[in-house]
Amino acid sequence: MSKYKAVIGLEMHCELKSNSKVFSQAKNSYSEIPNSNVSPVDMAFPGILPTINKESVREALLMSLVLNCTQPEYVYFDRKNYYYPDLPKGYQITQMHAPIGVNGKVTIDMGTYKKEVLIHDIHLEEDSASLDHYSLASLINYNRAGVPLLELVTEPCLNSASEAVAFLEYIRRVYQYCGISDADTKMGQIRCDVNVSIMNEDDKELGTKVEIKNVNSFSNVYDTINYEIKRQSELKDSGKYNEVEQETRRFDEESGTTIRMRSKVDAIDYKYFVEPNIPKYKISNEWLEEIKKSIPVLPQERKEKYINELGLKEYDANIIIKEKDYADYFEECVKLGMDAKIAANYLTVNIIAYINKEDITLKEFYLTPILLNQIISELNKGTISSKQAKEIFNKSLEEKKEPKTYITKENTQISDKEELDKIIINILDNNQKQIIDYHNGKTNLFDYFVGQVMKETKGKANPSLVKEILSKKLQ
Repeated sequence: MSKYKAVIGLEMHCELKSNSKVFSQAKNSYSEIPNSNVSPVDMAFPGILPTINKESVREALLMSLVLNCTQPEYVYFDRKNYYYPDLPKGYQITQMHAPIGVNGKVTIDMGTYKKEVLIHDIHLEEDSASLDHYSLASLINYNRAGVPLLELVTEPCLNSASEAVAFLEYIRRVYQYCGISDADTKMGQIRCDVNVSIMNEDDKELGTKVEIKNVNSFSNVYDTINYEIKRQSELKDSGKYNEVEQETRRFDEESGTTIRMRSKVDAIDYKYFVEPNIPKYKISNEWLEEIKKSIPVLPQERKEKYINELGLKEYDANIIIKEKDYADYFEECVKLGMDAKIAANYLTVNIIAYINKEDITLKEFYLTPILLNQIISELNKGTISSKQAKEIFNKSLEEKKEPKTYITKENTQISDKEELDKIIINILDNNQKQIIDYHNGKTNLFDYFVGQVMKETKGKANPSLVKEILSKKLQ
């Protein structure tokens, strides 16, 4: 652990959902076929004019409200001028002077403490095209060009890799719960720039900032930050801290290190000016109120409900809110009348393990809440045992047949009190010596009697009912 205080700021880019791109009518969806979702606007043909996608603005405003930001009076855009092969126009349409949200804050749960994260701003812009590099050439794919991109910039207020990743995971869940992005890192829908510096605990000024560009997964963000803290700390310990430059680096997954890309002594002059082809758009109070009302129940609120109202343990609640699909599945189970703890146990232990093993999504999982309820309702009625319930669960998944197919009279539990009463009386009549020993202090013989009943019924007797009847008889 470093003896220095780490100071971390994040720039998180997330692609938004919408039918079309942010400034063109080209389709906004992932495609493995290069250059299939493009329009003349995306490719910067002469005479093109961008038009703003109102749905993207609504999604950006919704996120701004969730993050407790201040919204501008007008939505307008700026040109960020720079040349790079993946930027066909030679500039990017973004927001510099009036971001969609500023001065926000959120509180994240770190388990043993709460951490307040300050948001500098959140702004809407267009994504660039993507480049595929080969040994002799680079190929450009315009599918991503113009995809609506929301960039969230924090203040330098995070102090560890764990806090940074917890914040990113929280924001990812918010995007998903609000339905404005799938926020899938595997599909490149989330990318992060990480800024790291170190300082002594009592220092008043921040140390030299190092920026690590385009870190593509949360696990890599964690490794990037820890490596940079270690690298900068070792330089400080050796008296070479003046060798830490304000520079841009990249994270190398193979070596687990950051590698220098370029110096960043001066801020690049992007020559920002207001985008002349997109008129200002006034945000009405009525529209903001409408957006505010559409904010769904967010992960932290759901977690508190699961713990305080449904009686779940915090550990289980944390697993369930991790993915919106998990939470939706769980809540559907509860609506169907399933016991919350049983539903949570099946989800967190059996279902998640299965979908991870099979590498499928919960939406592809055969046992919908309605089908799972066929098992749980019979379990609650005592028709089947917990062991039988798990066997039916596995059989149903294996053969892709409804659980009720496997619940027959021949394989159900014996839960008839009169029937069990007769069986137990007969067993006790034939075990008088064991009854005397039981009353003389050998209380572990209780399990022997239970075992005899289970043997007699070939394991079909309802265990809890057997124990209840035996307790009364042996008294």
